[in-house]
Amino acid sequence: MANFPTETALHHFDGADGARMAWHGMGPEDGRPVILIHGLFSNAFTNWVRYGHAAKLAAKGRRVIMPDLRAHGDSAKPHDPSGYSEDILADDNLALIEQLGLAPGGYDLGGYSLGGRTTARMLVRGAKPGKALLAGMGLEGLLDLGGRVAFFRKVLEGVGTHPKFSPEWMAEGFLKTTGGDARALLLLLDNFPKIARASLADLAMPILVLTGSEDNDNGSARALAAALPNAGFVEVPGNHMSAVTLPQFGDAIADWF
Repeated sequence: MANFPTETALHHFDGADGARMAWHGMGPEDGRPVILIHGLFSNAFTNWVRYGHAAKLAAKGRRVIMPDLRAHGDSAKPHDPSGYSEDILADDNLALIEQLGLAPGGYDLGGYSLGGRTTARMLVRGAKPGKALLAGMGLEGLLDLGGRVAFFRKVLEGVGTHPKFSPEWMAEGFLKTTGGDARALLLLLDNFPKIARASLADLAMPILVLTGSEDNDNGSARALAAALPNAGFVEVPGNHMSAVTLPQFGDAIADWF
């Protein structure tokens, strides 16, 4: 693995319902903020720090703000359904923007996989970054995540029973590496709202759609880029699990932001 900085500063903020949430910071405190949101079963460190992506942004003078989603990482992991609501992930991260005092246009925003979906929900809900990033995400994954939710529910409900090397077994293995909380994640799966296709046409800020060349897990990234009025499209090597580990992925993010 390449030698790059991995040290981050841990901060906390109040989630949408007051729950204790965490974000990790890297880069100069006076740098232009960029918020990066990780994917399902992952966390800020695994998605953005471990493979050097955050370090590349920090080296360009950016203040990298990396929240742990609810039910992930160092953030709250409620085991009660009352800790979740239909748009809780977007609401938590809109609360982060408000508490950090980030003005419209004064920050950038992006995410990978579920983080990309959360970013899209935030944009539809009124977040106004200067630039945005939707990575590891396709059009179908925004319009209807039903099939993927069913897959992850099967993974979580069948922990310890999946055939070796099956997609479910691989996903469970990743969950173990990040210390995921299966009970909290099952509750979270019930709270991924659909995004109306018509609402994508209203997202006028520059948006980069970034994907692995073999990644079809969340549908067509090209179709997503075509559905946005001001989108760029970049393809890097790899599939949904491998693309995010490669230096080309971090280079594309650093070039965009």
